[in-house]
Amino acid sequence: MYYTRPLFIHKRLELTLQNNTDSHVEPRIVPRPEHAISRANISPNALKVLYRLKGAGYDAYLVGGGVRDMLLGREPKDFDVATNALPEEVKKLFGNCLLIGRRFRLAHVRYGREVIEVATFRGPSEGDEVEGTRSETGRILRDNVYGTLVEDAFRRDFTVNALYYNIADFSVVDFTDGMDDLKAGLLRLVGDPERRYREDPVRMLRAVRFAAKLGFRIHPKTEAAMLALAPLLADIPPARLFDEVLKLFLGGCAVQTFELLRHYGLFKYLFPQTDAWLSHEEDNFPLTLLVRALANTDLRLAEAKPVTPAFLYAALLWEPMRHAAASREAEGASELAAMQEAASEVVEAQLHHTSLPKRFALPMREIWMLQARLTRITGMRPLKLLSHTRFRAAYDFLLLRAEAGEPIQTLCEWWTEFQTLDENAQLARLRTTAKPGQGKKRRSRRGKRKSKQNNNTATDD
Repeated sequence: MYYTRPLFIHKRLELTLQNNTDSHVEPRIVPRPEHAISRANISPNALKVLYRLKGAGYDAYLVGGGVRDMLLGREPKDFDVATNALPEEVKKLFGNCLLIGRRFRLAHVRYGREVIEVATFRGPSEGDEVEGTRSETGRILRDNVYGTLVEDAFRRDFTVNALYYNIADFSVVDFTDGMDDLKAGLLRLVGDPERRYREDPVRMLRAVRFAAKLGFRIHPKTEAAMLALAPLLADIPPARLFDEVLKLFLGGCAVQTFELLRHYGLFKYLFPQTDAWLSHEEDNFPLTLLVRALANTDLRLAEAKPVTPAFLYAALLWEPMRHAAASREAEGASELAAMQEAASEVVEAQLHHTSLPKRFALPMREIWMLQARLTRITGMRPLKLLSHTRFRAAYDFLLLRAEAGEPIQTLCEWWTEFQTLDENAQLARLRTTAKPGQGKKRRSRRGKRKSKQNNNTATDD
C-alpha cells in the first residue's frame, strides 16, 4: 500500500531516530489514493491558511493530531499548520494573525472562535553549550530555532504526530515510520526516549493521554524511560501542569487516563496528597469515589453536557480535605470551621504542584462547604439551599459520596424527593421534619429547670 524504502534508508532512519541529527532522510510519500484524508474533513479556515501560504510561494502542511485523527477516521479537534514561512512573514499574509510565545514563536490566525496555529519548521535545539538553553536535568528552556521539514519531523514528540499532509499534492509525508506505528496502534517517541523526556518531562503525560485517547500501546523503550524519569515532573511549573490536568481528565477518557497515570507513577506528581491516601486506605473509598467522578465526567462529555474543573478538583482533593477536617473537629473545631481550615490547607499544598485559578478554586470550596449544610434539613434551610448557585453541583457530589460507600443514602433520598415537590408540599415536609432527638433534648432541659426550681425552694425553706 505504501511506498517502500531500500534497506539502507531504514538503517539511516534508525540512526536518525537515535541521534536526531541527520537532515537527509528520504521520506515515505503516501499519495492521495492510498490514505484516508479528504479536504472535505478539513476546516475551511485551515484550508484558507494552507492555500494562501502556498499561493505566496511557501511550503504548507497540516501536521500533528489533526492529521493523525483523520488517518484513523476520527473527527479532528483542531488543525495545526507547519510552514517554512517565518512568523513575521505569516503575519504579513494574514491581517487576523497574532504572534505569541517566548520559548517558540507561533502565529495564531483567528477566524471568529477558531484559531489555526501556524508554526515555522523547527530545527535542532540549541546545544548545551549555549548558556540558558537547558536546565541541569536537560529540560529545554529556550528553543526559538528554525529549520527544515525533515528537522521539524524529528523535533515532534511521537511518530504518529510527525505526519504531514501536503496541500501541494494532497499526499502524506512520513519521515519517522509514523504510518506503520499508526497501523500497529503503537505510541513511540521520536528519538532517544530518555533525552526526549529530559527535554520536556510533560511528554510523559502526553504519552499517557494519547495512549488512553487512542487505545494505543506504548512502545517498550518509550515506556521504560517513563518509569525511570517520572520524578522530572516535579520541576515543571504548576501552571503548565494545571493545563495538562485539564487535557488529561477532560478529554473523554478520564478513567483510563487515571489508571495509566497511577500505573506509571505519574499521578503522585500531580496530586501527591490524594495519592498518599489512595495508597493506604483499606476500605477503597477514595478510589471508588474518584473513579465514579471520572466516569461521570466522561459520560457528561459523551452526552455533550458541560463539565467544570471545579467539580473535578473537588473529587480529586476531597479525601485529603476530609481527613484534615476530621482532625480539626477532633481538636474541638466546629464542622464548618474545620472544613474551611482544611480546605485552605489542602489548596495551599496543591498549588505547589498544579495551579488552581480562583475561578475554579472558589466554586470547589463551595461544593465542599455545602456538604455540611446539606445535612441540615430542618427549618427553612433546605429552601434557601435550593436557590444556591452551587446547589446542583453540591447535590451531585453528595450522591457521588453515597455511591462510593459513605453512609448518607437516607440523606440523599431525602434531597432527591424534596426537589420533586411543589412549594406547598415542600413547606409541609419541612413542618414534619425534626432534628433527630430534638424532642428528647427539650424534655431534658425542662426537667433540669424543674429540678433547679425544687432545689431553690428547698434552700429557701
